[in-house]
Amino acid sequence: MQDPQTTSSQSSSDTHWAKTTLENIALAGLKEQTTARRWSIFFKSLTFIYLFFLIMLFSGWVGQSKTATDAHTALIDINGVIEAGGQVNADAIISSLKDAYDNKGTKGIILRINSPGGSPVQAGIINDEINRQKKLHPEIPVYAVVEDICASGGYYIAVAADKIYVDKASIVGSIGVLMDGYGFTELMQKVGVERRLLTAGENKGMLDPFSPVNPKQKAMVQAMLDQIHQQFIKVVRDGRGKRLHEDAQTFSGLFWNGEESVRLGLADAEGSADYVAREIIKQEEIVDFTYQETVVDRFAKRLGASIGQQLGVNQSALSLR
Repeated sequence: MQDPQTTSSQSSSDTHWAKTTLENIALAGLKEQTTARRWSIFFKSLTFIYLFFLIMLFSGWVGQSKTATDAHTALIDINGVIEAGGQVNADAIISSLKDAYDNKGTKGIILRINSPGGSPVQAGIINDEINRQKKLHPEIPVYAVVEDICASGGYYIAVAADKIYVDKASIVGSIGVLMDGYGFTELMQKVGVERRLLTAGENKGMLDPFSPVNPKQKAMVQAMLDQIHQQFIKVVRDGRGKRLHEDAQTFSGLFWNGEESVRLGLADAEGSADYVAREIIKQEEIVDFTYQETVVDRFAKRLGASIGQQLGVNQSALSLR
């Protein structure tokens, strides 16, 4: 017969062993969970860093440095409507030109244009900068290459180039100025709406779409448009010189296909960007110096546009289109 004291001691030992075992299992499980959590955090952080790098790469914060020093042709794209704060604006193009000219490997510059026009101010600033850089770097030729369209403000920029190349089906010209808007006075009369406009300054409400046209104000605006048109005409004449074959339609706002534009002296010859790089500049290697907008730039522009809307900025659009 087993001693009750021995049985009690053995039972106590078994209980202690079970408790110790459970504690060890719990500690091991806890340790395993802690390790797994650490690895999970590590891999999540690694994934986040990788995705962040990809976003920076594609948004233009990294990987956009123009470091090519071997002989090459510099390319700058002017693609879209020309406007302050837009994809094509003076600041962006001037930055691209500076990068291209400052690079020791640049042997020639191509402005590849596909634009219907836009702001005469932005186009004028770009034209002035091209002419300034040409005087500073006479050894580096600048060529404009037209793709689908080079009209109005786009052509304003193109005439600063040494030569203009087009495709036979390109649209070229539209040397004119416009200011557009709408008038709702008759509609308001039909629906019985009265316009109540208060101003300090007799011309402050000029071109208000809900008020009748004021003949005096209309004449003032027309005089301004004519003056800007003359500025445009002078830029074209200065840029094209004796190559331009003027007639009654040249500055009327008409546009022509590429083949006809060469005949009229608005352009010099037919040719693509690759052709100009290979056959004219003699540097087939092309390096893109087009300014790339970053995420910060886009955010700033959207913020500026939002603030402008909140402040009630509303005016008729003056453009070379």
